Amino acid sequence: MFTYVCLGTNNLQRAVAFYDPVMAALGHQRCDTTSEPDWDGWVGWGTYIDEGRIEVALWLCAPFNNQPAGVGNGTMVAFAARSWAQVQAFHQAALAHGGTSEGEPGLRVHYGPDFYAAYVRDPDGHKLAAVCRGILSPTI
Repeated sequence: MFTYVCLGTNNLQRAVAFYDPVMAALGHQRCDTTSEPDWDGWVGWGTYIDEGRIEVALWLCAPFNNQPAGVGNGTMVAFAARSWAQVQAFHQAALAHGGTSEGEPGLRVHYGPDFYAAYVRDPDGHKLAAVCRGILSPTI
């Protein structure tokens, strides 16, 4: 469905310091753009190939119109987690690196009996979630 998701930031260095550990908690590494001459000011995580297509990555950059980056009311990016532990690690990493909590890790049974999620805001105010489905209790 998506080729990529791009979020605007007012401070790329601060955003990278937040997203590196948060995305690593979900198993995503930074995209390699070293062979891309026009990608200065862009940082991404997740899958990325481009000309061979398979994209689906989260990208951060300053807005193209040179105006301050803002957040959309009602906008949220939700990432898939493979376990409750990944959801918890996502939440902990976000809080440890300048994010704020918008919802502690836990079951949200109003979305389904297996909907385990945590919600945060990044340092620019973007709302993010990590969601694990298909598990009814934590595995030990």
